[in-house]
Formats: sequence, C-alpha cells, structure tokens
Amino acid sequence: MKIFLFKISKEYFKKLINLFNRSYLNLKEIFFSLPLLEKPFPDNPFGKKPHTTRDNYLILHKNAINKKYKKVDLFEEELNHSIDRKWFYDLCLYTQTCIKNSPLNFNHGRILYALVCKYIEDNIKPESKKITILETGTARGFSSLCFSKAINDQNIQGKVITIDCIPHNKKIFWNCISDLEGEKTRQDLLSKWEEELNNIIFLQGWTIDTLNKIGLNRIHFAFLDAQHTKKSVLEEFKFIYKRQISGDIIFFDDVTPNMFPGVCEAVNYIEINYPYKIKSLNFDRSRGYAIATRI
Repeated sequence: MKIFLFKISKEYFKKLINLFNRSYLNLKEIFFSLPLLEKPFPDNPFGKKPHTTRDNYLILHKNAINKKYKKVDLFEEELNHSIDRKWFYDLCLYTQTCIKNSPLNFNHGRILYALVCKYIEDNIKPESKKITILETGTARGFSSLCFSKAINDQNIQGKVITIDCIPHNKKIFWNCISDLEGEKTRQDLLSKWEEELNNIIFLQGWTIDTLNKIGLNRIHFAFLDAQHTKKSVLEEFKFIYKRQISGDIIFFDDVTPNMFPGVCEAVNYIEINYPYKIKSLNFDRSRGYAIATRI
C-alpha cells in the first residue's frame, strides 16, 4: 500500500485550526473553505549519495553501447535518419547510464531522433520552419536533448517543452557518473550541450496541472513518459489530441504489457476511439514503444 505525505504550511495550519474553532461551521463548510492540498515535489528522487564508482558506470556504459539492436538499425535505415553516434554515446554516459533493476537501453533516443527528423522532412513547410515538441517525464533530460539535436540538424526553429516533478535548478544527485563530482542541478549536468539547451524549456510540476497552465495552440510531436497509469496517459493524450492535426505524432514509451499494463490499455483505447494510426515497435522484450500518427 502506498502512503502519500503532504506538506502543510503554517498559514494553512492556522486556518484549519480557526475553522474548527468556529463551532457554527459544519464539516461540509469547512471542507469547501480549505484550499486543496498539493502533493510535494520529491527532494532526492535519485538518492542522497552516489550509487557506485566511476569505473562501474563506465563498464555499464560500455556494455550497453556494445549491445546490437538490428531492428533499431533497420528503423533508422527506413527513415533515412540516424543520430551522430559519438554525440549520442557521450550523452548516454551522463544521462542514461545508471544503476537500475532492468537492463540499460538507450534505443528510444535513436528512435525519437530519427522520427523527428523524418517528421520535419515530411511535414514542416519551408515557409514556417518551426516545430513544437512536448515531453512529459524529463528525468535527466536525455530525450529532450535528442529532440533538440534533431531540430538543429534539420536547420529549423523549434522548442522542446518538457515537464517533470524533478527541479531543474536544484542541486541533487542524479544516479549517474556525474555524481562523483558532487550534487548538481540538471542545468549543470547538461551544461556541455549548450547548443541543444537553447531549444529546451524545462518546467517543474505535476504533468496535468502544468499542462493546464501553459498556452499551446499546436503540438507537432509529443513524447509521453511520465505517470504510467491508464488514467494519466489518457489525460495527457486528450490535452495533446486537441492541439494536433493530420500527420502529427505522439510517441508512447514503455508500452510493455508485463511491466506497464496501464500504458498498453491507454494505447489500445486510443486506437479504438480516436483518429490515430498506431504502430507498435517491439524491439526489445523488456521495453516496447508505440507511434500514434494523427489521421
């Protein structure tokens, strides 16, 4: 059973006490007089100290990049776009090589880069040359930087708007090789990719609340990788659906039945009830993806 703890400010506590002291108020009136409780952001989502040694991170990284994925190679060949490997592997070392229970897998970065490049090639008109990409679930910023590189490599203007409950400018440990240098902000962690950072807007917040606060008229491409429940995925999808036209894309991560059934159920529901063509990418048994293209 999960237990959620909530922070209550001194002002909120005083208001609570005052309301209960006013005996003429009934419980219903008290309830509707109070502001909504907000779930606090995590302080140390990746732990309070480095997870392992530099040598172990380097070994994990080497093993991961040496693993071959023929289907991903063929996918890149089919779209005629592939990310620069030197740039990509360096990014993977700092943002994807971590201690986790499942095998390390960097494939979604390659796939997302190729998809965005192809989308720009096929859908962005020369006179506009602009694209807006939305991501939910920033984590260390790996996918955002892959998106931004695609924008730069295709020589167009674009913005990547990415949302996560993890702060961007607070020093924390990130469960990566950079932790051996001490706590860093995400901005510090990604500082060597300054050119790509120029295209990215990092927002801290719970996904649905944040989406309802930002003004977006069009989302050309979206990547959903935040909460993995059916309800959350569908809520994010419905926000994006209203802002897409024919040819626009939503990419779903972790469409893996034995691990994330909620994501799979959401994707199946969308395929049946909304004008999207779904293409499943089962490149790995432990990690599936789905591309939803607006019809």
